Amino acid sequence: QVQLVESGGGLVQAGGSLRLSCVASGSGFSSRSHMGWFRQAPGKQRELVAQITDGGGTNYVDSMKGRFTISRDNAKNTVYLQMNSLKPEDTAIYYCYAASFGVDYWGQGTQVTVSS
Repeated sequence: QVQLVESGGGLVQAGGSLRLSCVASGSGFSSRSHMGWFRQAPGKQRELVAQITDGGGTNYVDSMKGRFTISRDNAKNTVYLQMNSLKPEDTAIYYCYAASFGVDYWGQGTQVTVSS
């Protein structure tokens, strides 16, 4: 099993920044696990934000490129999402995920609200 706990969400004005963190634990987690972030806005489907491989390779959705940065600290089993130049349309619940030994795990989500 893998447990994922997100933190760092909150209310911010448009143009501001937030950094989300997600700490992984459990016997099923490996530093070789791929990790990433999804988000789900009210009334919309969950969508990919960014992914990072065990080796640090990254993948972003086009609308987030240049504004969001994903990183990880394998020694701390933690993945981060630095979000800059936030827009009201970035308002959503942000979910951390980890893919470990063929199984996907999800965190409980953290709310990000961007006011105009």
